Formats: sequence, structure tokens, C-alpha cells
Amino acid sequence: MDRGVSVSLWCEEVEDDQSQDQSQVEAPAQGHIRGSPQLRAGWDPTVSGHRVIQRLLHVEERYMPSMLYIALIQRDPERREELAKWALEVCCECGCDEPVFPLSVSLMDRFLSASLSLPVSPYCLAAACILIASKLTECDNVSADTLCAAAEYSFQPSDLRDMERVILATLRWDTAAVTPQDFLPHFLASVEQRGDGEGGEEEEERPSTLRRHSDTLAAMCACDSRFLGAPPSLVAAASLNCALRGLGNQGPPQLALMSEALAELCQADLAVLQCYSEMIEYSLRQRLRSGLRQAPVEKDDEVESERAGTPTDMREIDF
Repeated sequence: MDRGVSVSLWCEEVEDDQSQDQSQVEAPAQGHIRGSPQLRAGWDPTVSGHRVIQRLLHVEERYMPSMLYIALIQRDPERREELAKWALEVCCECGCDEPVFPLSVSLMDRFLSASLSLPVSPYCLAAACILIASKLTECDNVSADTLCAAAEYSFQPSDLRDMERVILATLRWDTAAVTPQDFLPHFLASVEQRGDGEGGEEEEERPSTLRRHSDTLAAMCACDSRFLGAPPSLVAAASLNCALRGLGNQGPPQLALMSEALAELCQADLAVLQCYSEMIEYSLRQRLRSGLRQAPVEKDDEVESERAGTPTDMREIDF
């Protein structure tokens, strides 16, 4: 080994913002909502870059639903979007990590793509997908009792475990699907390297803001059946492209260069990327208008207090 290379085996994982004392106080009051601190490993630049993106691009096609399923869903999308929105609400209320929701929707689409029929309890299917996704991406997964309570006990924990076995058997235990959230950190790191940072406090907070907005837009796309046939890499690139536009701190020439960089990273034509970016912005405007129309009707403050676990950016969009 080269003695000039500094190697450190020290654990650099950090806890979430929630402290242990706060979690112990809130746990009895919240009941099913988890409040224990989660350990997070720091960003490792050695597992990013062009090689990792190429590997994800090669694998993502394997986890796409069939064209027949996409055509059937886009002809009648209401039921699928209802289940996706319910899954999003459950993930937010349970404080799940960002990868749980898109992975659970991917599992649901792949299962329905293979079976082409809804089970007797569709919410049991969505809950089982959340359970599997939580087990794959979190050290403290959502419990079966929590998911049954979220569905107002329309199914029992035993039914949920049976559905979990059916999903795993149908997908042949190939559950680690590629989602837009898998591409976002790599795309963001590449875009930040090509950008001309000016330093300062705002510049330091810019990557986290871009990531948060991109996650929100990608979650919106998972609920919208119009994006069902789009590759996860294209959805991630278009979401990040819209987030860059939304911040408004870049000039048109720099935004154009970043759009070209994103199109190159996801191996899509620039016109296709711009088209999907406009679709995301149009879908966002639709949901914001829908939320404004429903706002005078929902005057009770208890509606907002019940959604305390929803991220701030999610509240601005009526999913």
C-alpha cells in the first residue's frame, strides 16, 4: 500500500437532527410514529461519477413495467394514483426516508405489471410494498401494526404478511429496483462540479435545497401516471432541471449548460429532457391550482395538524 495515502477507518456516521431525548419524550405520545435517531453515512465521492451512473442506466431498464400495463393504467389512472398518494401520505406520517416511497411505488407497479389485476384489498398491496421498501432502505423499518392502523384496520397484520410473500414470490425477490432518487445525488454532484460556485452561505446551502426540491418533484412524478413510462434517470434529470430553474439564481446561459449536462448524463436528447421538464412544471402548476381551490373549503386547522410529519415542500403541493 502507498504510504502517502491516508486511510481512516474511523466511523463517520452522524445522527439525524432529532435527538435521543426528544425521541424518548415523543415516542409515547406519537404511538406508531418512529422518533429514534437514524445514523447516516457521509457522502462518499468514490462511489459516484460517470461509472456509477452508467451502471444505473444499464440496470434501470430491468425494473420498468410492461408497456401493456402502462397503456392500461394511462387509460384509467385514477385507482393507481389513489394508491400512490395514499402510500405517500403513509410514508410522510411514519417519517420514512426519501427512498422508501419511490421504491414502494416501483414495487407496486412491477407487481401489477406481472399480475394485471388488483388484489381484493388494494391498500394491503400498497402497505406491503411500503413494508418491503422500508426493510430494504431503513434500519428501523415500519411495523405491520403501523401500516394496518394507517389503513384503518381494513386488513390484519397476517394479511399484510401474506401479501408480502405474494409480492416477493411474484417479483422473485428482485426488489432492489432503481428509482429516480438513486440518480439524484450523482446528477447533483456532477452538476455542482460543472457550476461556477461563488462561495458564501447561500452557495453552501444550495445543494441541499436542490436535492430537497428535486426529491419533491420526483415524488410528484411517482404519483402522476403520465410519467409511468419514463425511465427513472430521465425523471431525475428533469426534476433536477426544474429545481435549478425554480431557484432562479442562475442566468439563462448557465441554465442551458446545466440542461445539456443533465441530458448527457441521462443519455437523453436535450429536447426530450426539456419536454419532460415542462411536463413536470405543468403538473406542478395543476396541483398548486387544485390546492388553492380546495383551501377555502378546508378551514379547519386540525387538517394541517394531522399532517405534521409531511415535509415543508410537500405541503405546498396537493398530492
